[in-house]
Amino acid sequence: MTEDNRAIRRRRVCEQCGKRFTTYERVEGVDLVVIKKSGESESFNREKIRKGIVKATWKRPISMSDIDELIDDVERKLRQRTSTKVKSWEIGNLVMNRLRKLDAVAYLLFASVYKDFQSFEDFEEEIKKLQATGIINPSQDDGKDET
Repeated sequence: MTEDNRAIRRRRVCEQCGKRFTTYERVEGVDLVVIKKSGESESFNREKIRKGIVKATWKRPISMSDIDELIDDVERKLRQRTSTKVKSWEIGNLVMNRLRKLDAVAYLLFASVYKDFQSFEDFEEEIKKLQATGIINPSQDDGKDET
């Protein structure tokens, strides 16, 4: 069992090449249905969320276990709801809220795609919001030498 008792971790060996790998078996409750902006619906897909987060956290100090924990938390919150239908923007907001706490740069990268930033001003506005909430400090030394 994993630490949170939400999955079974198995170590396996490929019979063809002999390499070892890990699989995770998760208990899935009621299927969640995601309602997209277009009105179409599709089944909830953890991998879709993972791809977006991985792109946003590329070259950031965030581990895959941090990403998995974030996705687990989002899915747990969605499954605790009374409705099995969830709007895509609700998922995006849950992911952004967690990323904001985890890494401001990754949050901005994710938000730029999710919120469809069109200009530099969009980034400036979002950075000002982060500064207003104290998530980033405008006077922080970025560690770069100006000489």
